[in-house]
Amino acid sequence: MEYDPKTAQSSTSDKNSFAFVSARDRWPTIITGAIDDVHKAVSKETNTEKQEEGKRITQAIAALKYEMQHDRQLTPLPDDGQPDIARYNQELQQRGNPHWHDVAWLYAECYLYRRLSTIFSLSTHWKGYDVFSKQKMSTFRSSRPAVLELAARYNDLTSQLQSDHSSLAQASDSEREKAEEMLFIEMSEICLWGNATDLSLLTNLSYEDIQKLQGSESRKANEDKILVNDFHAAFACLKKAQKSGAGERRVDIVLDNAGFEVFVDLLLAGYLLQSGLATHIVLHPKNIPWFVSDVVPKDFSDLLNVLLNAKSFYETPSEDDQARGITPQSLSDTDAKNLHALFENWSTLYAEGKILLRPNLFWTEGGSYWRMPKTAPSLYEDLQTSELVIFKGDLNYRKLTADALWDPATPFTEAIGPLGPGSGVRVLALRTCKADVVVGLPKGKDEELGGPGSAGGGKEMGGKREWAWSGKWAVVSLCDGKA
Repeated sequence: MEYDPKTAQSSTSDKNSFAFVSARDRWPTIITGAIDDVHKAVSKETNTEKQEEGKRITQAIAALKYEMQHDRQLTPLPDDGQPDIARYNQELQQRGNPHWHDVAWLYAECYLYRRLSTIFSLSTHWKGYDVFSKQKMSTFRSSRPAVLELAARYNDLTSQLQSDHSSLAQASDSEREKAEEMLFIEMSEICLWGNATDLSLLTNLSYEDIQKLQGSESRKANEDKILVNDFHAAFACLKKAQKSGAGERRVDIVLDNAGFEVFVDLLLAGYLLQSGLATHIVLHPKNIPWFVSDVVPKDFSDLLNVLLNAKSFYETPSEDDQARGITPQSLSDTDAKNLHALFENWSTLYAEGKILLRPNLFWTEGGSYWRMPKTAPSLYEDLQTSELVIFKGDLNYRKLTADALWDPATPFTEAIGPLGPGSGVRVLALRTCKADVVVGLPKGKDEELGGPGSAGGGKEMGGKREWAWSGKWAVVSLCDGKA
């Protein structure tokens, strides 16, 4: 807390905030889903000891839900042997042992998932169980049309980049650089809008709704929804480094969601490597199940297995398909070949050490990234060696800005504090807006969109910023801490 900004943070007690809605509606729904998942797993278990322990886990999660819904105090986390527990509990005490419905939203939401993790980590038979795994894969299955479209696009692009006879290779230097910039922006926009499939928010969308959030036509229609767009500046940074002739040019991606989103993250990673805009990609997953759909290391192997066995995955009815009597459409040989080519491409890049996974305990701590230079100095120093650190998604944006109640016209460079100018870290945030905090907007833009004090919306100052809750608007914000 001592390293956070003095600006107040979003609180679950603020009736005009998405924090208020989250604590009372979203979180209980998410926890109910976790209870159902464990219950189903227990019902299929034949080991008596594991079955009985699973029942106790279900009861523990139900008790957590009861405490939340009845606005009980947050209790100290049980010690599961990890060093972050002490920091969580110290901050809980510093915050005065608050109640669920009157606490800083960022801390409470992180506490929720960290506490859920301890229920499994302290067990004997359920250690490492990801209560959200089935949901992640279900959403990836629902993303089939976009996955197939993008796989074909990526393979075509890879062939062009590797061919000496392609139109790109034959172009002049200026023409080639302009084409490279357009490709970078296209791949980055795919990466940006992939975040529209955040499982913790899309709890009521149908299969058709998910499809509408993906695909090239949707991206084109959403270009005017990017309120802050620093893609051109980000490309310029990478291109300058490439022209410098530096032998190692690393790009880091601090990941957000698994499933379709990490699929598009890998598309971007592969493109950056094959275009020469980067020589290495470091991916930063979480080390525990986090915020429903966040990436853990196992999600990578799950994704690669899907690509390797695409026909089996897409043609085998899921539990939902079986319940609805649906037989999945067969996967064409061309589509299966495209997905297998992706598997070969990404597996090779990983085997060659060009794509690295690097989880860190810091990403699942309860505080903001303002604390990184002081509480995670080794991670901070490591990120300083990167040409560009891409922070994906809403939670990373909230942590960058400390989830504080900034005026929306506050410069992004100011709102990220110690990771701002002079930090040595070049930060690029790709974020579809799903929370109240937003910075870097032109003055008056928040009101134009219907935010606090909007003339057209008839809202009083301090009203709701509901436009920023839906994921329909985005910001792409760069801070060159190396300048």
